[in-house]
Amino acid sequence: MLNRIMTAHRQMDAACEKVGGQINIMEVCGTHTVSIFRNGIRPTLPRRLKLLSGPGCPVCVTDQGFIDVMLELAQHDDCIIATYGDMVRVPGRAGSLETNHLSNVKVVLSSDDALKLAEKHPDKTVVFIAVGFETTTPATAVAVGEADRKGIENFCVLSGHKLVIPAMRALLSDANNKIDAFLCPGHVSVIIGSEAYGEIVSEFARPCVVAGFEPMQIIEGLAEICRQIVRGTAQVGSVYQGVVSAAGNTTARKIVAEYFEPYDGYWRGLGTIAGGTLRLKDKYKRFDALERFGIEEIPAEELAGCLCGKVLSGLIDPPECGMFENKCTPDTPVGPCMVSSEGACAAWYKYGRIRKRRS
Repeated sequence: MLNRIMTAHRQMDAACEKVGGQINIMEVCGTHTVSIFRNGIRPTLPRRLKLLSGPGCPVCVTDQGFIDVMLELAQHDDCIIATYGDMVRVPGRAGSLETNHLSNVKVVLSSDDALKLAEKHPDKTVVFIAVGFETTTPATAVAVGEADRKGIENFCVLSGHKLVIPAMRALLSDANNKIDAFLCPGHVSVIIGSEAYGEIVSEFARPCVVAGFEPMQIIEGLAEICRQIVRGTAQVGSVYQGVVSAAGNTTARKIVAEYFEPYDGYWRGLGTIAGGTLRLKDKYKRFDALERFGIEEIPAEELAGCLCGKVLSGLIDPPECGMFENKCTPDTPVGPCMVSSEGACAAWYKYGRIRKRRS
């Protein structure tokens, strides 16, 4: 393994020498961000190779307007809000589910748990707060299908599901065209397949390499990117081939396509992204919480002083935000990047403090 690490670092050095300046590689996925910190990878990299944290944390990119809708729904006495744990603490304009001390909020581990809540409480409408990228969307689609098949009409979905490829395109088109390459997410790629990144490569000439989350996988993914930079090429690559195929999970994608369709939805910090969010198709609109309750999601401006949007775009590192470690901490989060366990700010806060204690 030591030889592999040394070879990888020589390839990174060679790329930096060829470029003669800084190489910016974005790790799209929040799990990559945490793994890179946890395993001490950043300090070992060449000084001119910079890792940027991207918008691959679904909690972090959920717009404040979505949180406001969630809070509005939670005010209905005849509703049960079923949500993943991280979403409880994400702040909207009127606080969070946690700070509002709402008794009708239930933390679930899956969409199936939310559906079971609806079966158990037929006198309540269960609203499942559906967030996540392509990895979690199939399970939500299955739950809607089960509700339809069983006639469970007191179940609905507030969909905040996002799509990775449109976000990558939006970043390069508008937010941060200084990204030189992408370290692509392993979990999402299991579903969409490595060939899905071909449009980013062909349109923007940026290397896209899929990697797993073990330290050696990440290092080899970065090395493969650097090999392409040395060769002057941009290709789709994968060092996670035992798990990720070129075509991905076609069955899961068919299930999603049956129930969901893309639309131009809101992303926190990134604005409206064309085709970047999923909503239920007309055939299943009766399971759409917005339709059922006649609520419109209105995008919200970022909280004053919170720079989560710039962090998610790779424009700044979390410590460059004036609120970081001051007003904004995991105990008192201002923005979602400090709330989520996969948020860049939370990772910088936790592992930066560990390094300080050791030094």
